[in-house]
Amino acid sequence: MKTPLRIVLGSASPRRKQLLEQINMRFDISVSDTDETITGSPSPVTVARDLAERKANDVASREKVALVIGADTIVVHNDEILGKPVDRNDAATMLNRLSNQTHHVLTGVALVRTGRDAEIIESTGFVEETKVTFGALTEQEIDEYVESGSPLDKAGAYGIQDDWGSLFVKRIEGDYYNVVGFPLHRFYQTLKSFAPEMLPHAIGI
Repeated sequence: MKTPLRIVLGSASPRRKQLLEQINMRFDISVSDTDETITGSPSPVTVARDLAERKANDVASREKVALVIGADTIVVHNDEILGKPVDRNDAATMLNRLSNQTHHVLTGVALVRTGRDAEIIESTGFVEETKVTFGALTEQEIDEYVESGSPLDKAGAYGIQDDWGSLFVKRIEGDYYNVVGFPLHRFYQTLKSFAPEMLPHAIGI
């Protein structure tokens, strides 16, 4: 009897979990503990792609007969990657930088199919990019948002789905869900070609 393929999300992000549940996907979660250190001066696209692949491959090494999803979202302003703030002062600094500016949000997604011995059978991936423009932020707005603690676990120190975060964003060009943390449309299109047998299970059609 053929062992059914499981879907495994290699991320602890509550936002990615919520988005995949939104499209009726049934999946397990296995968090990657791979090293995310970046060496050299790779392009932001390369960074997003490589981090997603590292996470997916790490989880795939211990998941048998599975479709593993790895993802990583980065925020880029003036060619500099803004990661998660180290503290509240760092978060305020980031938000001041983004105020009245346009930045880019890139999410790398890697899909890895494994066999009976957790060996990688095949893989694919992509990087989705969205341009985000902030309005001008006041010091009080930044201070109140930072004090809420919400920016501290988010790349670029904001979440577009947050109360304050949603008010800061003046305009976006591209996929809204990519800014939240997972580009659903591109993922769905990729899944249709890479693992079409998963669509009834994942999408409920």
